Amino acid sequence: MKKDLPKSTKVVVIGGGVAGCSCAYHLAKFGWKDTIILERDQLTSGTTWHAAGLIGQLGASQTITKLRKYSLDLYKELEQTTGLSTGLKQNGAITVASTKDRMQELLRQATTAQLSNVDVKILNKQQTKDLYPVIENTDIEGSIFMPEDGQADPVGVTNVLAKAARMEGVKIFEKTPVRKILVNKGKIVGVDTTRGRIDCEYVVLASGMWSRQIAEDINVSVPLYPNEHFYIITEPIKNLPKNLPVLRDYNACLYLKEDAGKMLVGIFEPNAKPAFKETGRVPDDFSFGEFPDDFDHFEPYLEKSFFRMPMLRDAGIRKFFSGPESFTPDTQYLLGETAEVKKLYTCCGFNSIGIASAGGAGKATAEWIINGHINEDLFSLDIKRFQKFHSTKNFIMERVTETLGDLYGMHWPFKQHSTARNQKLLPYHDNLKKAGACFGATSGYERPMWYSLNGKDAKYEYSFGFQNWYPAVKHETINARKNVGLFDLSSFSKFDLKGDNVHDELQKISTANVKSIPGKTTYTQMLNEDGGIETDLSIVCIDKNYFRIVSSATTRERDKKHIQKYLSEKIEFIDVTEEYCCFGLFGPKSRELISKISSDDFSNKNFKFGNAKSVNFGDIGVWAQRLSYVGELGYELYVKSKNAKKLYNLIILEGKKFNLSHCGMHAMDIMRMESGFLHWGHDISPEENQYQAGLSFTISYKKNINFIGRNALLKIKDEIPSKKLVMLTLKENNPGKPLLLHEEPIYLNDKIIGRTTSGNYSFCFNKNMTFGYVNGNISNERLKNEDLFVEVAKTKHAAELQTQSLNKNNYKTI
Repeated sequence: MKKDLPKSTKVVVIGGGVAGCSCAYHLAKFGWKDTIILERDQLTSGTTWHAAGLIGQLGASQTITKLRKYSLDLYKELEQTTGLSTGLKQNGAITVASTKDRMQELLRQATTAQLSNVDVKILNKQQTKDLYPVIENTDIEGSIFMPEDGQADPVGVTNVLAKAARMEGVKIFEKTPVRKILVNKGKIVGVDTTRGRIDCEYVVLASGMWSRQIAEDINVSVPLYPNEHFYIITEPIKNLPKNLPVLRDYNACLYLKEDAGKMLVGIFEPNAKPAFKETGRVPDDFSFGEFPDDFDHFEPYLEKSFFRMPMLRDAGIRKFFSGPESFTPDTQYLLGETAEVKKLYTCCGFNSIGIASAGGAGKATAEWIINGHINEDLFSLDIKRFQKFHSTKNFIMERVTETLGDLYGMHWPFKQHSTARNQKLLPYHDNLKKAGACFGATSGYERPMWYSLNGKDAKYEYSFGFQNWYPAVKHETINARKNVGLFDLSSFSKFDLKGDNVHDELQKISTANVKSIPGKTTYTQMLNEDGGIETDLSIVCIDKNYFRIVSSATTRERDKKHIQKYLSEKIEFIDVTEEYCCFGLFGPKSRELISKISSDDFSNKNFKFGNAKSVNFGDIGVWAQRLSYVGELGYELYVKSKNAKKLYNLIILEGKKFNLSHCGMHAMDIMRMESGFLHWGHDISPEENQYQAGLSFTISYKKNINFIGRNALLKIKDEIPSKKLVMLTLKENNPGKPLLLHEEPIYLNDKIIGRTTSGNYSFCFNKNMTFGYVNGNISNERLKNEDLFVEVAKTKHAAELQTQSLNKNNYKTI
């Protein structure tokens, strides 16, 4: 007999897989007992049931590692709480490297793991063989071993979470498909099911591969799509050692798992096969479903498994499996509130690592819902890192053919995707290409990363050391500091706000005192109620009751959502990102150049730093701002997209007289670090407050308004910050030796005191430089006088504290 559905509830979780059960459990555990799960068929019937069940703690970032480590601890705890078994077997996991580059990647991961207290052991060729005696190790450079990793039964994990959720008060309804999510005025009001309507305040979309199409029905973008995922299970193998660790061989695209005397051999291969390709839609009744065998697709990887584990050659195949697994455009999860609908959250897109991830992801989702924000750096998982086009069939079905293979592909620094490119081309794209641009995709825009020299191919040659684009960027950065550089800033997010009360409302959500005089700019952050940094942006007053906000390209949807969350309906908010292109003219000769192509007065007396005004370049109207993300002197030139190519040609023609160079985003990132400027998503996030980040100069307590986060800041303003941002340089000054990136441990003497957040090489100052956070109670005197190190790939490199930016004159009035 079916249980009666409630007429209303606080939260509806759609999906009874491992993610939905985890989210519901955590919501109830944290006090929101009025939570229900709606499952269209049976628990685990989508993709959870056929997961390989690998439990690995080590992720591509500290954030992922933290969530996965929590999952492992949770599953062990809930076995005791519920009395059920997850089938958890902590038999460890080995990842082998058959190339020096792969070993370098593994060593970097092992180094980062220390920040999360994950036990990782480095093994040589013989030690690998000793631990996994049936492996072929002749080509192995080494491996890493995680002794606390292992495997679990996906159905068992889900049942444990489901029982724990019920024990906390969650009601679970199987055989209850949701026909449509109900929305009114952009806000959740309920769900329509085959058994009737349920009113609710929140919906969590934890529907796995169905999530995209459920959301599409209400015009919400959820960018994921299923591929066919393959594995085989052998017959029992004679003399197979018991309790072998899970084995991963990334270079061969393989994972191998021993289970009850048999072996499971699975693959994450390049050129994956999108599922349901004919219709582009997952059937509503696809439960416990499988696809026909495609042995031709699997066979090359089976051959590789025979090499890695020779005894597999004589093993019979008991089961050939092919089933759907959903993937996202960047192989990271989809968590958080959607951009389009308030109180609609996602907890999906786990890219075949859902069992290892779901415990931590469910906890993070529950905290996000209850608090309305998250006080952790989860932007790499936030669904709002994507835009509408990312979930279109043309884009997502092409992209996932690449991203499945990315899981085991080389995780190169600065790696670019090759599929689903050229979504947004600048009006002068071909001109930039002729100038030697190597393009990278950011929020769909093809933007120049660097410009090749002397006719060389504008193509990345990936490395963990010296970058092939270093010579080009050396030229770009030195020339921009010496003469003038042309940067393209068109992908930056641009929002126009108008209304009688617009200034008061901006004051409420900004920490700085927003200038309301036309032509004045304000650099500010916006916070959540706990004081965490939600946005980092500039605001310019264009006219009375008319402001423009400019922020990062990658945070477009996220910043928009945060700003609109607090704006009244009286304010007109327009996203004008595509309407304008923006050129950055930066360098000591920028004023001379700009004065040659415009009759307006750009002298320091009439156009000071932080000011803006309308100017003319011939018959082209331009909004010019004297701001620079690379340090003074410089101008941002905003022009209607239809006039952008004409302005570009004017700049290039006149720029020849001033040794103008095209400059890409690598040059900008290096120069902003030289100038001590921070980057949201690397150096600052909701995990930090302005006192920790050294941004207290952007806080105004004098303005007569209680801005969001003010009360939280007042409680900590006179305390020693728990951590503080520092800039370090290495005593070794060779570019790429080592390659500094982020999430490298910082040591004082022999103890880890923090982690890096950004890294680059400065060609202007011949320094390996990095930003990072260290324990706030450690004085600068100690940091200067005692031994500092940054650890990269298990090697410590001597470092020294910089108490001011390398480009010390970046604020100088010129």
